[in-house]
Parts: sequence; structure tokens; C-alpha cells
Amino acid sequence: MEALRGDGVMMNRSNPSRNRGSTWAAGWAAAIAVAAGWWHTLVQRFRTALMPGDPERGDVPGWVMITLMSAILVAGLLVLVQPALERLFESAIEQVQP
Repeated sequence: MEALRGDGVMMNRSNPSRNRGSTWAAGWAAAIAVAAGWWHTLVQRFRTALMPGDPERGDVPGWVMITLMSAILVAGLLVLVQPALERLFESAIEQVQP
């Protein structure tokens, strides 16, 4: 439905001057919704950290040991196969034609 304002401008749903306030309010509403979602996530994380439901959750020493053992295994294998890998790389580079 169209209506004529006092200054002679037609107002309808496609008139951007009519929707300025609503876009401003919609922007604030979106910002508040994002902040509320962020706050909810933060509270849930704190609640989970304070009262873990699973007694096995957060087994840091076990994961540290697994990671450390894996790193030592990779370093040990690298020491053993490094000469073979170097020869393989050098022969591959020599085969490249300029």
C-alpha cells in the first residue's frame, strides 16, 4: 500500500527511507543475538570444565606420553633411513632435464 508523505515522497515497502530505522534495529538485534550466543557458549564451556561428566576426560599425561613416544619413534626412524632418503632425492634430481 502506498501513501504520500507530507513532503510529497511516496512511501511504500520498497522505499529505503522508510526502512532506515528497521535496518538499524535489525543490526542491533543481530549483534545482541551473536553476543548472547557467544556468552552461552562461554558459560557452557566453563560449566563443562568445572564439572566434567566423564572421569577419563582430560587424561593429559597419557596423551603427552603418546605424543612424545611418537616423536621419538619418528626421530629414530629418520636417523636410520636418512642416508637412503638422501640418495633417493639426489638420484631424482639428477634425472630432471633442464
